[in-house]
Amino acid sequence: MYRLLTLGLLLAACNSSPSQEIIPNDAIVISSVNVINVRDGSTDPDKTVIISDGKISEILDEIPELPNGVSQIDGEGKYLMPGLTEMHAHIPSPEWGRNRTEETLFLYLSNGVTTIRGMLGHPVHLELREQAKHNEILSPRIFTSSPSLNGNTVPTPEEAREKVTAYQQDGYDFLKIHPGIPLDAFDELVKTANEVGINFAGHVPVDVGIRHALESGYASVDHVDGFLEGLVPESAHVQPDQNGFFGYNFTDLADESKIDELVQMTNEYNVWVVPTQSLFDRWFSPEDANALARTNEMQYMPASTIENWVSSKQNLVNNDGYSADQWETFNIIRQKLIYQLHHNGHGLLLGSDAPQVFNVPGFSIHHELRGMLDAGLTPLEAIQIGTLNPAKYFGIEGEFGEVIPGASADLILLNANPLDNIEALQGKTGVMVRGRWLSQEEIDRRLSEIAKVSAQL
Repeated sequence: MYRLLTLGLLLAACNSSPSQEIIPNDAIVISSVNVINVRDGSTDPDKTVIISDGKISEILDEIPELPNGVSQIDGEGKYLMPGLTEMHAHIPSPEWGRNRTEETLFLYLSNGVTTIRGMLGHPVHLELREQAKHNEILSPRIFTSSPSLNGNTVPTPEEAREKVTAYQQDGYDFLKIHPGIPLDAFDELVKTANEVGINFAGHVPVDVGIRHALESGYASVDHVDGFLEGLVPESAHVQPDQNGFFGYNFTDLADESKIDELVQMTNEYNVWVVPTQSLFDRWFSPEDANALARTNEMQYMPASTIENWVSSKQNLVNNDGYSADQWETFNIIRQKLIYQLHHNGHGLLLGSDAPQVFNVPGFSIHHELRGMLDAGLTPLEAIQIGTLNPAKYFGIEGEFGEVIPGASADLILLNANPLDNIEALQGKTGVMVRGRWLSQEEIDRRLSEIAKVSAQL
């Protein structure tokens, strides 16, 4: 009996922590760290996280004996959370140049964005997706849309069928819908997409309308597009194409009692929504364009781009049809929609639309998070829509979006708990992408190089 008891104790000891032999020499260990559980908001203190082969292999209660060669990161007093997903990103196309592509991808990473969903696809993005997957380039994980499907590219049902079939065969992850598609072409697009097995996402063409769009089974509606128009009663007899910037012109006609109906439709048809609220808080807000142009993050974009952004914002808001008071009402309606879509709809996905006017890649995700809090979400809820929800959206829960064994080592090491203050996401010790560690010092050096180049462009 004594021998059996001794054997049991030995087996238990072996199972309680990995031995030196099973921790590879090239592993990375984050020790004494507070691990954030993004499902319930709890924090597990003083954990040891072992990363091997690009994945989280173990999370232990104590630091095991480590073999020579293992890299150790001191996590004492720090907080470890999964990397964020930018669900409405843009990746440069070839005419931008290879350097701008590399810089843009790094800007996402520099802010803890370890997965991006590119929303305006190009054949070269298929190559980038595979290179990122195999760690041949320094990049977030990439999902990419097809090139734009719009009123010019698919004006007829025949062209819609042809392009949908071709883009599915090319290997794009989903189709990108832009405005202008006629209703008959849209319906053929949906029919063909269902037949060949590819999702579609993006804008809601005016001829389609939000209700028909939801019934058609969008994977995601981005920008909360079409929802405000959907609040206008039929008795108003509006011309749909007079809606202005995402329904702004119909602000005073919106019947907020219709919000519940639209929200429930997203639930019924399993349609996610990507708010891109920072687009409306920055590009479309009354805030001074020149003041935004002077903010620190703008140094990472070409000077010529910033000039164009200033002009674009001024052209949008400096006209007789725009007023700060109407924008405020418009924005409040959007915030109500966002809150209800999160709590009673199918759900939200974090996305800011970068690079877009005054939305710098990576940096804009923090503005989007703030926009979610302004709409009534808690810090935990805002983080969930950028971690757990994207993994659910892609049908790969457990592969990323959480700090759990077996998940990809896409991580952010923070100096404070973002569940207490969302601004803590901007105070990092470093970022890990598929097991590659980027210290804040390395990030800062690369950002400095990007700023120097951008000032000359």
